[in-house]
Order: sequence, then structure tokens, then C-alpha cells
Amino acid sequence: MVFPYLNDVLVERVSRLDGTVQVSARTREDSVFPCPGCGVLSRRVHSRYRRRIADTAIGGQPVLIELSVRRLFCDESGCPRHTFCEQADGMSIRYGRRTPTLLKVLQAVGLALAGRAGARLTTVLGATVSRMTLLRVVMRLPAPTPVGAPNVLGVDDFALRKREVYGTVLVDCGARRPIDLLPDRQAGTFARWLHEHPGARFICRDRAGAYAEGARTGAPEAVQVADRWHLWHNLGEHVEMEVARHRLCLPGPTVHPSTDDQPEPSMEFAAAHAAAYAAGHVLPERTHARYRRVHELLAQGASMHEAARELGLCYNTVRKYARADSADTLTGASWANRGTILDAYKPYLHQRLGEGPASTAALHRQITARGYRGSYGTVLAYLRAIRATGIVPAPGPAPPTVRQVAGWIMSDPAVLGEEVRAKLKAVLANCPELEPLTAHVRGFAAMLTELRGDRLRDWLGKIYIDTLPSLHSFANGIDRDRDAVIAGLSLPYSSGVVEGNINRIKMLKRQMYGRAGFPLLRQRVLLS
Repeated sequence: MVFPYLNDVLVERVSRLDGTVQVSARTREDSVFPCPGCGVLSRRVHSRYRRRIADTAIGGQPVLIELSVRRLFCDESGCPRHTFCEQADGMSIRYGRRTPTLLKVLQAVGLALAGRAGARLTTVLGATVSRMTLLRVVMRLPAPTPVGAPNVLGVDDFALRKREVYGTVLVDCGARRPIDLLPDRQAGTFARWLHEHPGARFICRDRAGAYAEGARTGAPEAVQVADRWHLWHNLGEHVEMEVARHRLCLPGPTVHPSTDDQPEPSMEFAAAHAAAYAAGHVLPERTHARYRRVHELLAQGASMHEAARELGLCYNTVRKYARADSADTLTGASWANRGTILDAYKPYLHQRLGEGPASTAALHRQITARGYRGSYGTVLAYLRAIRATGIVPAPGPAPPTVRQVAGWIMSDPAVLGEEVRAKLKAVLANCPELEPLTAHVRGFAAMLTELRGDRLRDWLGKIYIDTLPSLHSFANGIDRDRDAVIAGLSLPYSSGVVEGNINRIKMLKRQMYGRAGFPLLRQRVLLS
């Protein structure tokens, strides 16, 4: 019952020495064993020798089996082997120092915890091994090799080293399991894999052009399905950019001048305050310089990738500068309204400025006594902007941020509270240009939730009628990938299961502290 695999051997002695249970056993003299070369049974003994085989612990104590085995002659004349060693079924394997049972335990530990953490667990299990032994055990496991692609194949990238090295995970969306990992995210690599593993009828992907090109090349008959979450996320990014273009007309608190002049409209205050506030910051100056340099390089015939290398910026940053109408659109009034550590103390500063002149140093000391932990420079920049305009904001709620307004527009009206609906109504009343944006977003949401991809053509036609540059950019991208988008808005398939597996890959990667290479990560992802 304790050692079921000892039934075929003779147990001579069981003892306990230095905290280890030692079992002495030998194979039976009358047993026969097939030659591993030719399969002919043999019982003619050449010699005997002893093997030491570790086994799973009993009562927390390590177990060591000292097994005496025979070396037998092979009497088959055509066999290249002259002698061979017999194996005890279920206990020993060729060149193995552990029983198959213990080996399975170590494989499970290695796949679950990898090196150091797994090695620490083996000491508790009574089968202490080093971290490198665990990794070798994992790497010896045969990785599953897919014969063909599944019916619904999901593909996405994951970071091996963020912003530098990326790989590709391929997922069987029906079985919800990864079937392979590729060492990069190039279109050619993906196309070769599809060519070697035919059978995919649907390929779920994000909006990345490399996977679209790879799918067209490697599996031209497959239907590409753009993921709905990525479509909605991309739309949200363009909605936020469109709201940012109109941020000066977002309703804000009333203002009163520090003199006896008539109150100015909050929109004029926001513009003036933004200009004065930006003047005290280095970031707007840097933005203008980068915008100017990017457009100079592009005018000289450089590509965006070349401009990114020249300026030491990432490609997306260069693209943002290249597509902006002017540098002011990249700064604008956001400097006046961006969240800072000072926000909680602004009402007090406004109150003190309304009571009469006060020095910046004195106001900084007063809010520091109230719990402010920011720098003196933040207070100086904010008060300098107020003094430059001569306008002190009256007490009241802060204007909604661009992200808040974009979130309201992107949300289902049925789940918004009464207060939020009232705020959104005030925004749309103050900025009528955002009303068609809201209508287009809700139309796209209806297509997405109801899987009505047949409405996409009409929706795109309505987009181009209105003056919404950011939404036009989104529509242009949709138009370039229209077939995949229509499939994504019509078919029930999505990349949700792929994203779940990417989260699992991140966990496995972080568990190994970035020390493991791609081969070990692939073993753990495919076998865990």
C-alpha cells in the first residue's frame, strides 16, 4: 500500500538513517526483461550493481531506494547491444535517479513555480532539489506541437521586455488554451506558422497591421475578425481627442475679477488662464520645440520612424506631433485644468486672494500647515497665472476634465446617474459641437452590442458629414480594415480569451523575475 511499485521486487530491509527512510530491494532472479534494442526477452545475468533512486516523502521524511538490478546478456545475434540493464516497472527509468512518481511531482512544481520558489517548496515536500534541476526537469518535457490550426484562432502580442522585445501568443479560442508561442510579432513569422499549420477559418486579432498582413499571406481563405474591445477602446481614444479640442467650452465655475471690472465669461478666463499658466511651465516650450523639429524632418523627406530615431522619441509620439494641426492643440487649456496635488487647496487660495493681496510665500506656508506636501514652484506657477490675468475663480465646483466628459459620452445613458446626466447635458448645451459626437458614439455602441455590422457603411457615411477631425481619423482607420471590422461587429468571436491568456503569461513572466528566456516561458505557458 505504501510502495505499490515494489510488488515486482524483493524488499530486503527498511530502515531510517539521518532522517531519511532507506529501502533496500533487489529484482527477482526468475524475472525476464526485454532488450531495449531488439525486444527479445533475456534472463542470462552478466552482473549486478546497485542504484540509488529518490522517491516521494513519507510522513515528511525523504525516501531513498537502494535497488540491486541485473545487467543481462542479449542473445540475439543481430542486435547491436551485447548487454543491457533491467528496469523495475514504475520505479526506475534509464539514467534516472528519481522514481516516475517523484519526477511527476517535480514537473508539476517546476511548471507552477519555476526555479527558486519551486526549489523552496521541494524542501517542504521532502524531495529537495536545486532550482536548476527543476528547470532541467521542465525543459525535458515534450512540448505539444500543434498539427494544424484550430477553427477559431486568436492572436496577439505580449511583452518579453516592455517597449523593446515582443512575442506572439496563438490561442485556440474554442478550447480557450494557448497552442503556441512565437518569438516575435512580425508578419512573416505569423504567415509561416499559418502556412505550416493550415485549418484556421476565423482569425481573431486586434488592429495591428502586422497580424493582418500575416493572416492575408499565410491563410488568405480565413476570415479576419477585428476584436470588439479594441474597436471600442480605439473609439474612446479618438473621442477623448475630440473632446480635448473643445475643452475651452467645457462649463466651469463662475469667475470674478480681482478689480472692480465686470465679470468675464468663464471661457475667456479659461483661455487666458491657460496661456498664463503654460507660460510658467517648461513642458509647453518643449512641446512647441518638438512639434517644430518633427515637421522640419518630415518636410525634408524623413519617415516617422527615422524622425523618431533622430529625436530619441517613440514612434507614437512622433505620429502624434505629425498629425496635430498645431503645437497649441497639444497643450491648449489642459495646463490650466490638469489635476495636481494643489487641487484640494485651490479653494482656500481663491478665498485668501479674494480677501486681499497676499505673498506667494505666505500662502505656501498657510497651505503647508493645512497638509499640502507639494513644492513651492507649483504654488508659484498657479498664482502667477491668476495674477497675470487679474481674475480669481469664484468658489464652486471645478470644470469637468476631458477624460470625465469622454467617459460620460462613452457610457450607456441608462447606467449614468441623474447628477452625471445633468452634467453631460450642461456640457452639450455649452458645446453643441459635441452633440453629433455623442450621437455617433451611441450609434457605434448599438452596432457593437447588437452585432449589426451591416450598419457600418451608413455609420461611416454620417461621420464624414460632421466636422469632427478626430472621429474622421478613426473612421479612416476603420475604412482601411473594413472587412475585419464588419466581421468583428457581426460574428460572436472575440479576442477576450486571448487577453486572458496574456494576463497569465505576464504572471508567469514576472514570477521568474525576468531571468528566464523564451524557451522556458514557452514550456510553462503550453504545459501548465
